Amino acid sequence: MALPKPFLLLKFFSVCSVLFWCLPSFAKVHTVALGAWRTVLYTAPTLAARPNTKPTTLRVRPLVVDGRVLEWTAGEMHEVTDRSFVVRRVVRLNDALPGESGAHWIWSLGPWLWVDRAKAHISALHLPEFDPAISDVVWFRDYAAYCGISSTGTHLNAVVAQLGVRRPLVAKALSKWTADDHPTPACAAATWQRQPLQVEFHPTTSAAVSYQLYGLTAALVEEGESAEE
Repeated sequence: MALPKPFLLLKFFSVCSVLFWCLPSFAKVHTVALGAWRTVLYTAPTLAARPNTKPTTLRVRPLVVDGRVLEWTAGEMHEVTDRSFVVRRVVRLNDALPGESGAHWIWSLGPWLWVDRAKAHISALHLPEFDPAISDVVWFRDYAAYCGISSTGTHLNAVVAQLGVRRPLVAKALSKWTADDHPTPACAAATWQRQPLQVEFHPTTSAAVSYQLYGLTAALVEEGESAEE
């Protein structure tokens, strides 16, 4: 005996509903890329206050997500994992003083960005004691090594930070710091060693110093010493 049409329709829509909820949900696929380089005029903050300082140049490129430019970046990116990377942000600031007519746009180095390719998520990193004008970050894995300025502004510190960890793994004074009278650069780029996990800092006005990392702690290794001494 044939089933009534209303019953057949009800059965049809019930099957369709079951199939709909059983189908796997596919997340949106995002595209994240760094665009082409361009050269812009740039004056380092440590030199901007000096008279007769001529601007230099800085190479920048856009951070493009799903076809839209969301940020501008400088320098090379560092691959942290197969799905995320870090890169230095640059911003355009209006440097016009109150009372000056019109805007005076300048390029300025900003914080580091942590970019998740899968989620197309960009977050600004708040690295401890990081100073945009002083700190030259050298990355290894998810560790960042750089010279930073203490919270009191009186010391140049060796800093090692780890992504996802609030407190620095290393924050040790290298020398006293005076904002109006300091060498440029304050430090040469830090150097990493894989085994044992160790980083060496090279302040301009004092001897190099090394720290060996043990998990989330660090042990000081003075220059010329080994970890066993």
